[in-house]
Amino acid sequence: MDPEESQRRAGMAPMAASPSAPPHPHSAAAAAAAAGVGAWSPAPQSPSPNLANFFVWREFVWGAIAGAFGEGMMHPVDTLKTRLQSQAIITGAKAQKNIFQMIRTVWVSDGLKGFYRGISPGVTGSLATGATYFGVIESTKTWLEKSNPNLSGHWSHFIAGGIGDTLGSFIYVPCEVMKQRMQVQGTRNSWASTATKGNISQTPGAPMYQYYNGMFHAGCSIWRDHGLKGLYAGYWSTLARDVPFAGLMVTFYEAMKELTEYGKRKYLPESNLHASNSFEGLLLGGLAGGFSAYLTTPLDVIKTRLQVQGSTTSYNGWLDAITKTWTNEGMSGLFKGSIPRIIWYIPASAFTFMAVEFLRDHFNEKVDTDTRELTALSMDTRSEVEETA
Repeated sequence: MDPEESQRRAGMAPMAASPSAPPHPHSAAAAAAAAGVGAWSPAPQSPSPNLANFFVWREFVWGAIAGAFGEGMMHPVDTLKTRLQSQAIITGAKAQKNIFQMIRTVWVSDGLKGFYRGISPGVTGSLATGATYFGVIESTKTWLEKSNPNLSGHWSHFIAGGIGDTLGSFIYVPCEVMKQRMQVQGTRNSWASTATKGNISQTPGAPMYQYYNGMFHAGCSIWRDHGLKGLYAGYWSTLARDVPFAGLMVTFYEAMKELTEYGKRKYLPESNLHASNSFEGLLLGGLAGGFSAYLTTPLDVIKTRLQVQGSTTSYNGWLDAITKTWTNEGMSGLFKGSIPRIIWYIPASAFTFMAVEFLRDHFNEKVDTDTRELTALSMDTRSEVEETA
C-alpha cells in the first residue's frame, strides 16, 4: 500500500462507522441531545488532558452566564418577593400589603430604580451559583451513578444539584444578604422617612442598619458592624431552602425531559416534529423551577426574615423563626410571597435552562468539531511518521 493511500485511510478512520468500532463519543452525545435525552450527560472524551478539563470547565462558564442572565431578567419580581416577605419585621403594621399594593408602593416611593435595588450582588451571586450548579452536575452525576448504582437516575440528579448549590452558597449567601437589605431600603429618602416615622419595627431611635450606597459599601458596612456572621446571616436556612430546591429542580427537569421523549415515541412515532434543546429548556426549565419554588416557599420565608432583621433580633435562629411565624401568621405566613416567588422562578429558570442549552448547542458543537479535526490531524501525522519509518 502506498503512503498516500495509508494516510487517507488513517485520516478517515475517526469518521468511519463499522459494527466492530465503538460509536464516536461526540456523535453519541449529539444524537442524545437531538433526541432530547441526556441533557446532563458527561462531557465527551477528548484526546488530551487539557481538552478534557476544558470540556468540564466550559459547563461552569455556560452556567455562570445563564444564571446571571436569569437573575438580571427577573430581579424586579425578586424585589417584590423580598419586600412582601420582610414587611412583617420591617414595619409594625398588622394589615400587610398584597403584591399589587406593593408594586404601587415601590413605584410611588422609588420609581423604576426601586425595582432594581440590589441587582449588583444579585447578579454576582447568580454567577457563582449558576457556575457551580451546572458545572458540578456535569462533573459528578456520572461519577455518582458509577460509584453507587443505587444512586442512579433521579437520585443522582438530586444529589448532584444539591452539591452544586452548596458549593455556590459560599459566595451566594453574602451576596443574598447584601441584595435583600438593599431591596427593602429603596431610595435613601424613603428609608430615612420610614425610620423617622417610626414605622420600622424596632427600638425607637436605633437605626435598623445604615443606608447602603452600593454592593461594596453594603459588604464593608455589614462586615464592620457584624463581622463574618453578619455576611452569612441565615446561611443554614439558605442551605435548607436551596439544597432541596436545586435538587428538586434538576430532578423535575430531567423527569419531564424523559416524559416528553416517552410521549413522542408512544403518541407520535412517525412524526418528524422536533423541538430544539433551547425551546425544551425554556418550557421544561420554567415548569421545573415553578414546582420547586412553590414547594420550598416556607423555607424561603424563614431565610429572608433572618437575613433582613439586622440589629433588631426578632428571631433567634431557624427553628425560632419558623415557630413564631407559624404561631403569629399561620400557614399563610409560611407561604407569604409564594406568588411572586413562582412568578420569578418560572421565567428565571426558563431563561437559565434555555441559555445553557443554547450555549451548549452553538458553542459545544463548534469546539467538538474542532477537536475531531485535531484528532484526525494527529492521526494523519502519526501515520505519516510510521510510514516514513
